[in-house]
Amino acid sequence: MRDVNLFRKRWEIALSGIVMQVLLGTVYGWSVFKYPLMSKHHWSGPEVAMAFTLAIFFIGVSAAFGGRFVDRAGARKIATLAAILFGTGTLIAGYADFIGSKLLFWFGYGVVAGTGNGLGYITPIAILVRWFPDKRGMITGLAVMGFGFGGALMGQVAPLLILHVGVAGTFFIAGTLFLVVLLAAARHMVNPPDDWHTRISQEKATSSRPVAASIDFKTARSMCQFYLLWFILFINVTAGIALISNLSPMAQSQMHLTAVSAGTLILVASLFNGFGRIFWAAISDRIGRKNVFLLIFGTQIPVFIFLPQVTSLILFGAFCCYILFCYGGGFATMPSFTTDTFGPRNIGGIYGPILLSWGIAGVVGPMMMEYIKQLSNSFSTALLIASGMLIIGFFLTLMYRKPSLMCQEEKP
Repeated sequence: MRDVNLFRKRWEIALSGIVMQVLLGTVYGWSVFKYPLMSKHHWSGPEVAMAFTLAIFFIGVSAAFGGRFVDRAGARKIATLAAILFGTGTLIAGYADFIGSKLLFWFGYGVVAGTGNGLGYITPIAILVRWFPDKRGMITGLAVMGFGFGGALMGQVAPLLILHVGVAGTFFIAGTLFLVVLLAAARHMVNPPDDWHTRISQEKATSSRPVAASIDFKTARSMCQFYLLWFILFINVTAGIALISNLSPMAQSQMHLTAVSAGTLILVASLFNGFGRIFWAAISDRIGRKNVFLLIFGTQIPVFIFLPQVTSLILFGAFCCYILFCYGGGFATMPSFTTDTFGPRNIGGIYGPILLSWGIAGVVGPMMMEYIKQLSNSFSTALLIASGMLIIGFFLTLMYRKPSLMCQEEKP
């Protein structure tokens, strides 16, 4: 009876984790704020983009260290801290817009909210791979799917709110919602019992196959596989986030859409971001994580090359949706890729530093787009550079080999 209750509880925890990820993922709707902020305060494109760049950077940095905190301090405490920081940072951003302070806006949205976002992002992932050893790919896909859908939520709702209550009012409403809902969800973030792995039936458990024995971060960082996974994620994120950070401006300039119509495109593309996380994670359980990344990189290369020449709105939207489909898939597959390589026991402490690549990519991708756009008055060159990076990512993925010494039955 106790195990039945625990099986039910793990799905309640999964649902709470998905809710957290949806709200945290609203950061991917950032581009809808770009033109309103530039118009209101006369800030330049790079100045406005700096808030998003800082947010993604601090998401990666806080996730890198937050994984260890989850392992040591407990998931509930870290999730609670994440809720407070993310909600408060969003409220600070609203106040900064109200008084016209660029530095305070960077601090609130970029540093405070970004730090809370990263701590909140790593927490459900770190505990759900422990609750679901029998469904690692699927459950991480479900969890980070919510993060992709968050951009859809913000991309559709924010433009309408901005029209009626302004940018500051939109941030005030969002910040209040984040605080209330995330604090409620944080109460469900707990680790399974120490012997939970052995209670999963052998018929269901993925761990009935040979898997990676668990090693610690010190050992993992001495292995070439750690750095390969780091750069694989970095490249996929850099390419995708370069588009995400400027999707609304690109749609308005290249396709001549209105801000609200561009917000609708962000909604649809963000849904593909979420669906991609489920699709690629599920496929990875069947064909392997390495093959998934080979497909993700290989199929995106021509899309980035031809995107600047597209004149059809339908084709433009399809290309953008596919890029976000693959972008989300990378996030969904990497936790399982890391767990397969290094084992589940210390996944928080190992996957966190790998997520630091997300933070650095969050600087490289958007800034590359902004400064090349300023120099050339076009996004084309930046997109071609992104396609070159994807080629490098493809060959790095080909180089990956699972450590042979790790391929053994995991001991509980």
